[in-house]
Amino acid sequence: MEPTAKLEELVREIAFSEVMPRFLNGQSERKADGSMLSEADLVSQAAFSERLPEIVDAPVLGEEMTYEQQLSLWRAHAQSGLWVVDPIDGTNNFVNGLPHFALSAALIRAGRAELGVVFDPCAGECFSAARGRGSHLNGVKLPLRRVKKRLHEALAGIDVKRLRSGRLVSSLNNFAPFGTLRCLGSSTLDWCYLAAGRFDIYMHGGQNLWDYAAGALIFEEAGGIYATLEGDDFWSGRHVFQRSVVAAGQEELFQKWLAWVRANQ
Repeated sequence: MEPTAKLEELVREIAFSEVMPRFLNGQSERKADGSMLSEADLVSQAAFSERLPEIVDAPVLGEEMTYEQQLSLWRAHAQSGLWVVDPIDGTNNFVNGLPHFALSAALIRAGRAELGVVFDPCAGECFSAARGRGSHLNGVKLPLRRVKKRLHEALAGIDVKRLRSGRLVSSLNNFAPFGTLRCLGSSTLDWCYLAAGRFDIYMHGGQNLWDYAAGALIFEEAGGIYATLEGDDFWSGRHVFQRSVVAAGQEELFQKWLAWVRANQ
């Protein structure tokens, strides 16, 4: 079995053996940064740490490690090979009973994702990609749809609260150039919805490595176009652990969206 299929199988297994039995039935607490941590996050990460090296023998960096541990792993192994895991992305949704969250795992080599899977166990949707081989949803090639739209017709995925520019936030609130906005609480699934064509454009002020590692690859392999808000090429952006993004599924739409963002920062 090829690595992508093995990874899909493992992510599904952990979702149904460790995460879903604790949905609406597990303990949770707040971390020092105010975000939620559930029992399911910890057991899911432990399962990934044990099983991922069976697919590719590389260390595992997980969200629930300390920053010092994460940084040490990245510096030592990002070039040679490193798994990056979000054991549950959308923990706030998870602990509040909202069925919109996902498990995410990506293999990083030379500082870029080479293999990635994002699985939404409530919807039964498994998004996957391998660099240079396209991306898929439950075996169907992405994107599912690409409807040609003008910017004012676009459906945007935006997490406004993490944008650092007050001018940009004000412009979005008062002069938004797109049709409608969604913020659903799971960055990994945001990327996958972009890849599928469910979102037309996207912006986020700063995602963690484990939020974008698998999803950005899935989006890229579906033909998406993206950069950071600072103007960097996405994968070579200056901030590995907090990386911003502006993106769209179509080139013309991306250029118009990016031009509006740049003019309003």
